[in-house]
Amino acid sequence: MSQQNDYKELVAFSSRDLAIEESDLSIPITAEEQFQLLRQRIITRVNEMLSADFSGLLNILYRADVNEDRLKQALAENPELPGEVIADAYIQRQLQKIETRRKYSQNKS
Repeated sequence: MSQQNDYKELVAFSSRDLAIEESDLSIPITAEEQFQLLRQRIITRVNEMLSADFSGLLNILYRADVNEDRLKQALAENPELPGEVIADAYIQRQLQKIETRRKYSQNKS
């Protein structure tokens, strides 16, 4: 069930950081389909911000603590899909933070 909790936390991060509506992501489908839907929404939002609010996107990536060097390397390897690369880096970092929080909260129990 932790995968469902991870998804819920990722939705919360995305809603806060990228202004993605949580209600759009609550359709009752499989966990994998939910994740892919969220990923697609994040990609769409990142692409919008790339063209309309680049500095805002950079601010979000900075606050999320996305590794700049890894992101640059991934963008160099896939220059034709910057929205997907950035979205995947954002998602990966948020999932790492969720796992770290879970690990340390279990240690306190």
